[in-house]
Amino acid sequence: MPQNIGNFLTYRARRDSALEAVYEPASDTRLSYRELNERSNQVAHSLVGSGVSLGDRVGLLLMNGKEFIESFFAVAKIGGVNVPLNWRLVADELEFILHDAGVTVLLFSEDFAEVVAELQSRGDKTDISTFIQVGGETIEGAIDYNHWMSSSSTAEPATSGGDDDLVFIMYTSGTTGLPKGVMHSHNTVLWANITNATTADMQHFDRFLNALPLFHVGALTPVITSVFVGGSITLMKAFDPAASWDLIRDEKINTTLMVPVMLQFMLLTYDADNHDHSTLRNVISGAAPVPVSLIETYTDMGIEIHQVYGLTETCGPACIISSEDAVTRAGSTGKAFTFTEVRVVDEQGNECTPGEAGEVEVKGPHIMVGYWNRPEANAETLVDGWLKTGDVATMDEDGFVTIVDRVKDMLISGGENVYPAEIENVLLTHEKINDAGVIGIPSQKWGESPLAVIVRADDSLTADDVINHCEGKLAPFKTVKAVEFIDVIPRNASGKILKRELRELYNYDATE
Repeated sequence: MPQNIGNFLTYRARRDSALEAVYEPASDTRLSYRELNERSNQVAHSLVGSGVSLGDRVGLLLMNGKEFIESFFAVAKIGGVNVPLNWRLVADELEFILHDAGVTVLLFSEDFAEVVAELQSRGDKTDISTFIQVGGETIEGAIDYNHWMSSSSTAEPATSGGDDDLVFIMYTSGTTGLPKGVMHSHNTVLWANITNATTADMQHFDRFLNALPLFHVGALTPVITSVFVGGSITLMKAFDPAASWDLIRDEKINTTLMVPVMLQFMLLTYDADNHDHSTLRNVISGAAPVPVSLIETYTDMGIEIHQVYGLTETCGPACIISSEDAVTRAGSTGKAFTFTEVRVVDEQGNECTPGEAGEVEVKGPHIMVGYWNRPEANAETLVDGWLKTGDVATMDEDGFVTIVDRVKDMLISGGENVYPAEIENVLLTHEKINDAGVIGIPSQKWGESPLAVIVRADDSLTADDVINHCEGKLAPFKTVKAVEFIDVIPRNASGKILKRELRELYNYDATE
């Protein structure tokens, strides 16, 4: 029988029917696996009634909530293809993705009624024939989700599709251009969950806190893995640092995933007398290199930070640091996941010597099928079974990988390669700096010079303070030559700094 990801939920409900599957704090709703699976079955039957069949694309413009999870598994069960949508996008950006993917059914939260109405007004700019609204007063031309699904059977639908059929298309953030749809099949998702479950310390009966948006693979894959291993998911509608500490205490959370900037915000709201985190085994953190100073701060609090490295194209897994190495090798993202190969190569494709910086390549059964309708991008990215990531890293003699930066974010100053993440790590050790992003600006003398964009923790911080802080900690060609202050560093949903936006904001030449 073909392996179908939707049946993860079916099998778990069969075995652990009374186990809590999802807790939704925003509505104070708790669902057992039996209840979640029955709701998912109702959605599946309703989708079939709306004309969805094998291979049809279903858009999910949904905030984190039970509706996202039950719909995702429902689409998978009947052989449809989920298209999780970044709800931070504007109508023009969504229109591009919806048209590119050929989405025919769109499920959307009431939060996005206005943008959906805008999309409806554009007529045939997309292929959507059915709009289904979750919550609120239903807009014209849409169907109420609860009414639509509640009249359908709770029995298991006929399973359709599996193995090499697509289960989702997730669009990359598009930090360097138009977004590309990353295709994952039932098999690639199955192997992502096998390698996640056997490497990332997610256990049966674990209570997992998810605060990242589910349109990002860094949230979606751990949530699927929780179902796969039989854990319970506490699902925040949106991240709130103070509420996160409360949930860790009250829900007795065992593990969670937070990007570095979220961990920074959580420190600002931490109250040692009130926030009991004794059940928290570890926090996985990825999307960007975790500053060593941040790892050390949490270690002093008794919380292990496990740096993880992954991509949408790998369905999440690539490298992760283990418990025994999390402190002694702080700054490294660890070794390759189980069932995953990782190597670092030079521009000629030869494997780098230990400690030499090069491009990370990843191989494994969880690597994407390819980019949707992008044969040229596939040829550039998938070479001899290896995924070219575009990330720069070093690997030591023991196989430990340390991410240095994005290839496209690297700048060249005085003929030397400079990786902004290295400078950002130094900047974040300053007590008056809350956040930092580094880009290159043109320099007549050096070719490019580093510009630091800073979010101040203290208004007394000056540009000279920032520059002086780097002296002695970095080689002269890496030190900051210019400083700008900003209220918020622009980031995408996965926490990565949008360097393109910073370059647009600060488009001038260095003075030296």
